[in-house]
Amino acid sequence: MKDLAVFASGHGTNFEALANAADQPDSGYRIAALVCDQSQAPVIQKAAARNILTIVVDFKSYPNKTAAETAILEQLPPVSALILAGYMRIIGPTLLRAFPKKIINLHPALLPSFPGRQGIQDAFDYGVKVTGVTVHFVDAGIDTGEIIAQVPVNITDGMSLAELEQAIHRQEHQIFPATVKNLIQEGAI
Repeated sequence: MKDLAVFASGHGTNFEALANAADQPDSGYRIAALVCDQSQAPVIQKAAARNILTIVVDFKSYPNKTAAETAILEQLPPVSALILAGYMRIIGPTLLRAFPKKIINLHPALLPSFPGRQGIQDAFDYGVKVTGVTVHFVDAGIDTGEIIAQVPVNITDGMSLAELEQAIHRQEHQIFPATVKNLIQEGAI
C-alpha cells in the first residue's frame, strides 16, 4: 500500500475520484494528505469529511516559491508520490528534486496540444473535433512531462463548452485513478 499526497486547488472532483478509488481493496494506495493552495477551496471540506490530513499553504505568505514548497515538504507525511488533481500552480525545483519522476499530473486536453490552465477552453475555441485527457509525469516545463496515459473525447457538432467540460471530467474521473493504480502495480510510484 502506497501513501500518496494529492495536490488540488479547487472543487476537488478529481480528488474525490481518487479517494473513492482508494477505498477499493485492490487500489494499492491511500491518500495520506491533501495539499491545497486556496484556503477556501471546496476540496478542503471533502478531505476533512474523509479525515485526510490537509495542508493549506498560502504562497503569498512566503517570500518565494522555494520557501512555500519547503514549507510543504516540512509538513508532508512520508509519501511515495505527489498526485496533482487540479492544482493550479507550476511545480518548482524544490518539489521536483524531492520527488523525481514521482509527480503525476492530470491535464484536460491531449498533450502536447493545448497545454496550460485552459486546455478545455483552448481546444473548444480552436475547433478541434477530438480533444481528451492526459496523465503525465511533471517536469520543469508547463505540461511537457512524459505522457503516461491519454483518452480521447469527441467534440460533436453543436456541443457546448459546458457539455465538453462535463465529458472531459467524466473521462478524468475514470482514467486518473486507473492510471495511478497501474503506476503502483508497475512499481513506477
